[in-house]
Amino acid sequence: MNIILWILQVLLAAQFLQHGLIMLFPPAEYVAIMNATLGIGLRYFIGVVEILAVFGLILPGLLRIYTWLIPLTGLGLMIITASATVYHFIRGETSSAVYTAVLLIIITFVTYMRWKIKPVLPRQEVHS
Repeated sequence: MNIILWILQVLLAAQFLQHGLIMLFPPAEYVAIMNATLGIGLRYFIGVVEILAVFGLILPGLLRIYTWLIPLTGLGLMIITASATVYHFIRGETSSAVYTAVLLIIITFVTYMRWKIKPVLPRQEVHS
């Protein structure tokens, strides 16, 4: 199960890295459309939060320090993704709403598993 969770964490990190970069550095032809629908401040906020989430999903587990950040990052991504699902649904963007809903399910699974069932344990201190 640990391997499956790591695979999901890496895939989620890749997804949010890609989306965060698009929010921060959109293609020139989409800048005006994105700013008109989201606003520049919200667009930048989402981009920065998603890039930070990449680090929160991966680094605590790799370094085995502050491992409580993994489920906390998942909780934050659940809020962002649930909001995105509602946003796309209200706008009638069914395929995007379904995609973000599936992401929400995966994030919820990883968050619960890393919180309660299979947490990444912090590094043990060595005592002489």
